[in-house]
Amino acid sequence: MALNIPGVMMVVLFYVLILGIGLFVAWKNKKATNSTGIGQEALLLGNRKIDWLVGIFTMTATWVGGGLLMIVTEMVYDPKMGLIWALMPVQYSVSLIIGGLFFARPMREKRYITMMDPFQSTYGSVLSAFLVFPALVMDVLWVASTLYSLGATLSVILDLPFGYSVWISAIVAIIYTLMGGLYSVAYTDVIQLAFVVFSLWLCVPYVLTSPVSVSIAETAYNKVFQEPWLGTLHKGNVWKWIDEFLMISLGNLAFQSFYQRVLSASSPRIAQIGCFGAAAFVCILAIPPVLIGAVAVSTDWNQTLYGSPSPYVRGEQSFIMPLALQYLTPSYVSIIGIGAITAAVMSSADSGMLSASSVFSSNIYKNIWRKQASDNEMQWVIRITVVVVGVAGTAMTFRAKSLLILWIQALDLSYNLIFPQFVCVLFFKVANGYGGTAGYITGLIFRLLLGEDTIGLPVSLCLPGCTVVDDVYIQTAPVRTVAMLCSFITTLVISWLAAFMFNHRLLPQRWNVF
Repeated sequence: MALNIPGVMMVVLFYVLILGIGLFVAWKNKKATNSTGIGQEALLLGNRKIDWLVGIFTMTATWVGGGLLMIVTEMVYDPKMGLIWALMPVQYSVSLIIGGLFFARPMREKRYITMMDPFQSTYGSVLSAFLVFPALVMDVLWVASTLYSLGATLSVILDLPFGYSVWISAIVAIIYTLMGGLYSVAYTDVIQLAFVVFSLWLCVPYVLTSPVSVSIAETAYNKVFQEPWLGTLHKGNVWKWIDEFLMISLGNLAFQSFYQRVLSASSPRIAQIGCFGAAAFVCILAIPPVLIGAVAVSTDWNQTLYGSPSPYVRGEQSFIMPLALQYLTPSYVSIIGIGAITAAVMSSADSGMLSASSVFSSNIYKNIWRKQASDNEMQWVIRITVVVVGVAGTAMTFRAKSLLILWIQALDLSYNLIFPQFVCVLFFKVANGYGGTAGYITGLIFRLLLGEDTIGLPVSLCLPGCTVVDDVYIQTAPVRTVAMLCSFITTLVISWLAAFMFNHRLLPQRWNVF
């Protein structure tokens, strides 16, 4: 297969367009401030002037990344999963609705800079620094997963080397994020999301009418080429399904990228509108990848240029979306499909970079290391961090074996280490550093002991229902939720106990290190 020159030209034109818009927005913002630079709040939060329409677009674009599109398609296609396990868009929508109802208003009203600010005001700087670390790792994993999806797509459809496509995309996202901060990210998100909507829905009719595929209605329930694409939920997997549903729905509420959009809104009400609007759009944009995955299940791959055996047999199910676009649509349509995935990747990768730089610059550098740092100094710290996170995430794509594993690892960290602590500091006045420390350690220990088969972590603590398969312990209980609840309950109980003992002078005040 030769290099797809028209496809490469389309990708280059798209990158030039996005880079130009990002730099133009950065120039307009700098001119409006009438200064040689922009302050920390302007760079990270767009001076809190994002209106409801841009807010909806940028919130949607943040969650509908290339990773989401590729993972949904892969899970629908995978005969071991199917649609019943590919409910991420629904879970994302639930997350956005919960965030809009309970989290957006209190965070925006208190005018925080990052989601880690309430941690520092409640727990202090030292303990908060330990919580910042998993937050940074989560963002790096997120950047890696989005860029991995792009590298896979371009390597399949354009025959472009994986490394070239990933590095070029990362460099473009880094440049316009560096220059304009949230302003550039938000306004390029508008263009990127519009391109995603247009491109994906344009590809769907061609995929559905492929002559080498049977009706997806027939393969939804019946086995033709492989297992039905609706999937099955066996009795032994119910708790695992519930566990994943809760992890995705609630774990997303502990990502800085979500609060970057909430805190940049012009008012608490606008922040809520952005959440609710994005909740609806996420589900709509998830329909095309579901349909593409269903068609891939319904395709006789032996009749395509791809040949036999099928992508699943070859272990290439992670590439099923670009493979379907490449072999089930005309070449010009597959090129347009590349644009959709490219736009989705860029809109999420830049969010992850800016998110990590926000947390590090504000909650580590400014609040712990250099409290006297000037605005100009902070600008450079933010920009250097963007580059470091972008490079780290890009480098990680070459070590990853699966897009799905990268994504699950990021959510697992969020759900177990950050989410329970975040709920405590935001809604429970009793929370303090003693409870936070105990809860953090408890959640981490339990999560390690309960094991994780996706990364080869063995089970050391068996919960009820644990079984042995080929001398390996397999958990059937909702291990992630158990670890999260242990962290949450421990935080509140130890916080109350510590407050009671110090307030009633059962412990001397000189021991009150927090």
